[in-house]
Amino acid sequence: MARYRRPSHGGATGEEDQVMSAINTTPLVDVMLVLLIIFLITIPVVTQTVNVKLPTESNIPTQTKPENIVLAVDAKNVTYWNQQPISDTELLARLEKAAVKDPQPEVHIRGDVTARYGPLGRIVLAVQRAGIVKIAFITEPQPGGQ
Repeated sequence: MARYRRPSHGGATGEEDQVMSAINTTPLVDVMLVLLIIFLITIPVVTQTVNVKLPTESNIPTQTKPENIVLAVDAKNVTYWNQQPISDTELLARLEKAAVKDPQPEVHIRGDVTARYGPLGRIVLAVQRAGIVKIAFITEPQPGGQ
């Protein structure tokens, strides 16, 4: 807190320093104005996006190659490797064997619309752990070509 001395009037002695009780708000206002200017400058930079025309939904035909791995999850949440049921541990082991091939195969996942997310998530995790780079989800086009 700032202290000040009252000017003496006509030779009075023994006056003590008085404590100034008002808060100096000038530094607070200065800091707030600087922050306001910083926000005004950075907000347009953050919200600015590149003007692009986004593609509409389309269905790209699947290019089935013999080396591709097709994994499926049916309505009962059973996982299949090329139409053969497979456990999670066997799935990871087979994916690790496939990952070392050159060129590395793609993994295509077909999930039933009523399947739970859990089995599909485990497949994605197993593919990631095996080190396979290319993964795709196979879908059906919407009725009416929309």
